[in-house]
Amino acid sequence: MEIVDAQIHIWQTGLPSNAAHWQITSFTAAEAIALMDEAGVDAAVIHPPSWDPNSTELAMNAVRTYPGRFAIIGAVDLTAPEASRAAMEHWREQTGMLGLRCMFLEGEDRRLLYDGELAWFWEAAERFNIPVTVLATDSLALLGEIAERHPGLRLSIDHLGGRGGNTTLKDAAAMAHMPELLKLARRPNVAIKVTGAPGYSAESYPFPVMQGYVRQVFDAFGPDRTFWGTDISKMPCSWRECVTMFTEELPWLRGADLERVMGSAVRDWWGWPRSDATG
Repeated sequence: MEIVDAQIHIWQTGLPSNAAHWQITSFTAAEAIALMDEAGVDAAVIHPPSWDPNSTELAMNAVRTYPGRFAIIGAVDLTAPEASRAAMEHWREQTGMLGLRCMFLEGEDRRLLYDGELAWFWEAAERFNIPVTVLATDSLALLGEIAERHPGLRLSIDHLGGRGGNTTLKDAAAMAHMPELLKLARRPNVAIKVTGAPGYSAESYPFPVMQGYVRQVFDAFGPDRTFWGTDISKMPCSWRECVTMFTEELPWLRGADLERVMGSAVRDWWGWPRSDATG
């Protein structure tokens, strides 16, 4: 079974601005590969972090240096619609680029979302067939409306719909949004990244409370719209334990369904063919 991590960060300049990440000045592709090999992770999708201004080029170099092991979800400036829309027209022609990520937790991007000023972005993503993944707790209902208006848009929700490392809440408190998240299952163009589940837990491995929330997501969205991943630089456990939490500790997730969740479904959703990978 191939294992594809739906979200990691690599960087080479500066400390992460989010204190939940490892507070180290670099985490390189070579270091990631070593840990991936140790954990049995075949491939990973890099989300270039904002704190390193050269992170996108670093990700592209990783794609070139380790063929088949990495792909990229990038970003555009939502405050510059003309330039960003022009870039989106040829977005997937860039080295290793699969799609786009937006963060709507706070600031100007959140204001643009709520003021309805991003119609151009959703239209362009749908027209140019660019998958979009979002970190947007408290905006789930609005994103459902956007998905309904743009049925050709492939939208995925980060970190089980929560705030990821942007919260100190744990377990049930961190998952209070779950009813709103599960409502999105009615939209066939919405998927969920169950990335970073251990980071929400006050428990130790194998994080039984979070297993229950993963089950809820799987039951609602199914194996084709549920994507495993780690956001490894925030995790309180090893990469291998992030893997085995799913592959060994969830008796209800087996066979073809497990294979879909652990990698083949996210490849299909983001258009990263298996033939591009090693192994």
